[in-house]
Formats: sequence, structure tokens, C-alpha cells
Amino acid sequence: MYDNNYNGRTFEEEYASIRGMNAFIAKVFGWMFIGLMLTAGVSFYVASTPSLVYGIVNNPILLFGLFIGEIVLVSVLSARITRLRTVTAAVMFLIYAVLNGITLSFVLLIYTGESVASAFGITALTFGIMSVYGYFTRADLTRFRNILFMGLIGVLVLSVVNMFLGSSGLGWLISMLSLFVFLGLTAHDMQTLKGYYFGTEGNEVLRGNVGIIGALGLYLDFVNLLLIFLRLFGRSRD
Repeated sequence: MYDNNYNGRTFEEEYASIRGMNAFIAKVFGWMFIGLMLTAGVSFYVASTPSLVYGIVNNPILLFGLFIGEIVLVSVLSARITRLRTVTAAVMFLIYAVLNGITLSFVLLIYTGESVASAFGITALTFGIMSVYGYFTRADLTRFRNILFMGLIGVLVLSVVNMFLGSSGLGWLISMLSLFVFLGLTAHDMQTLKGYYFGTEGNEVLRGNVGIIGALGLYLDFVNLLLIFLRLFGRSRD
């Protein structure tokens, strides 16, 4: 009645593999959701505590240390993810979410609550659409990795240049370029999760580790999209 062979595997084996992959991806999204909720909670707490805001703003060394800490955590996770214990990788990811929550708290002080809520809704919708596309598309998105990476480098360079120029036109260009880069990265990172799952077959420890790095990638995509939509559509407080 039907072909009972799928790439050398039976229908039952193929079905079990798909179920396993979906469970893996669901777990990755669970970690991403925990990270986002932790970041949001820390951001709202810091933003609503004037003494903390005052202490951070008036301590450049502390503020600089927060940014350095975030960079170090991401670098270590990316470079040593195959050698870390899963618990250690998860703790490092959560610490990063906390530090990012502290630095992002100042965004809540710049934009109105309505702007933040609207930007979050738009981000969730676009992130969801690109994630679904990345999951179901048959196109090989890894071939666009270098283009997306070069686009990200271009965004960073233009952002540094605009710190000195203060050009609103260049700022708009940076936002649009950033939008396309992170939309592409969202789809790419989602497709990469499937590769992580099948590439770690038989090694549950490594699979758990790459799941954490996958959650970090999606987390960063979501946060950056949120910041982009705030820059494009957000209204500043009076």
C-alpha cells in the first residue's frame, strides 16, 4: 500500500526520528523562552528601581564590565560548547540573560510602555513566521551564512561610524539592514537546529549542549529584532 522505506529506514523509525527532532526543538525553544522571561523580569525590576539605575549610570566601570561580561560569556559558550557540561552551559546562558536584562533595562526608560508592548508583538509575529519558514523550507540556508555574517559586520561598522556622525538617514539604513540580517539569521538558526539534532545522534550530552547554543542564537535573534522594531516604530518618553 505504501513505500515502507525512508532513506533506508522504516516508516516507524522515520516517524520516531521526526518526533525526537520536534521534542529537541521544543526543548530549545523552552530554554529560549526562559532566557527571554529572565531578561524581561530583570529589565523591569532594574528600570523600576531608581537607585539601581542611578548606581549603574554613575559607575562607568560597572557598565563597561556588564558589556564585557556578556561578550565573554557568548565567546566561551560558542568556543567551548562541545567540552562544557550541559548544566554549566545552561547556567552560563542564564547568567547572560540576567546581564542582558540589566543593560536592556535602559531601553525601557527610553521608550513608552505602549511602544515596548507593540514592538514585542511585532517581533513575536515576525520571529514566528521566520522560524516556521526555517523549519519547513527545503532550501539550504547555510549557503547564505557568509552573506548574513558580512551583513552583520557591515551593521556593526556603520553603527560605529554613525556614533560620530549622528545621521538619522544612516540610522534608518542601519535599522533596515539589521532587520533583513536578523530575519535571515532567524530562519538560518532554526534550520540549523535540525542539523544539530541529526548531527549529534547517539550523543545525548553533546545534543544537550548544542541545544543550549541553539537557544542562545534564537534568543539573540529575538532580542535584536525587538530592538530594531523599537528603533523603527518606538516612541520616546516625553
